Amino acid sequence: MKRTSAGVLIVAFLIGGVVGFGIDQLLTGAGRATFTPSLLLPVLLVLLGAATVAFALPIRRAITGRSSEPIDPFRAVRVAMLAKASSVVGAVLAGIATGLLVFLLTRPVAPVGSTVAVVATLAGSLVLLVAALVAEHLCTIRKDDDDEHPGPDEPRFGLSHND
Repeated sequence: MKRTSAGVLIVAFLIGGVVGFGIDQLLTGAGRATFTPSLLLPVLLVLLGAATVAFALPIRRAITGRSSEPIDPFRAVRVAMLAKASSVVGAVLAGIATGLLVFLLTRPVAPVGSTVAVVATLAGSLVLLVAALVAEHLCTIRKDDDDEHPGPDEPRFGLSHND
């Protein structure tokens, strides 16, 4: 499994920004109020980031040898995938919040309550993004010496990768 690349996060952020700006543009064009996220959303995002790091800590302890408890490899993969997914979700939500904020700040009169909620959502999504990247780093193992010289792509009939 490869680590989450900066390119994926940048693309997710940009798509989210277009969606966030577009949502508010369509809503105001239709004569409706702008979209305002709930103030509980940033709290949820921070809790999700904390939970992701908390799930990754036992895996890091097992990798470094500081824990004698064995870790199920499937659990480690699930936590690593949770971290990857959380980083993408954090990037998308940060983009959406940025798009909403840009829309609100380009209006002649920016609504203060909506702006506070959008800034809080942006901060919560950035916390989730950073926490997910940290958790992904905690689940990473170092390269083995034999990774430099991998065996054949597919084993032949009756032969192992080492033959």
